Amino acid sequence: MGSVVKMIDAIIFLFLLVISLAAPLLDAQTLIPHTYFPDLLIQLKNWYAREYGDYLVIDKPHFFLGLVFFELVFQWPLALLNLYAILTSKPWFNTTCLMYGVSVSTSMVAILSEMIGSKRASAKLLMMYFPFLGLGVLATLRGLLSHSNVGKTPVVPRKKRA
Repeated sequence: MGSVVKMIDAIIFLFLLVISLAAPLLDAQTLIPHTYFPDLLIQLKNWYAREYGDYLVIDKPHFFLGLVFFELVFQWPLALLNLYAILTSKPWFNTTCLMYGVSVSTSMVAILSEMIGSKRASAKLLMMYFPFLGLGVLATLRGLLSHSNVGKTPVVPRKKRA
């Protein structure tokens, strides 16, 4: 069981590493004026929106702006905390991982429901967003694991001698 948990932690770590870089550099361009970003990052974001046909990034509907704001204010700091917790084996990792997983899952369900319901999203675009729903589910399940009980046998208390 311990090796499975380590593999799950490695997958979560890779996703969190990508998110910790992409959120402030790319996703923030949805809310913050482009004058604060280098041209290379603006071109990368525009290329992504055109290449994948991400109409949410292009049209900026209000619910999407709210979710991006939520990502930058709540989920991004949690991603950084979880990276730190994985690297240093902090005991509170389960709690922050559970919080992160539930919030990402909720956001992704809203985004994917809009995409599937509107029938405007291509399969290519959906394949960009579905792994993040998987991340949310995986992080939620990882957060529900009790770190202290993983791979350990319970200790049977001894009777005291008189």
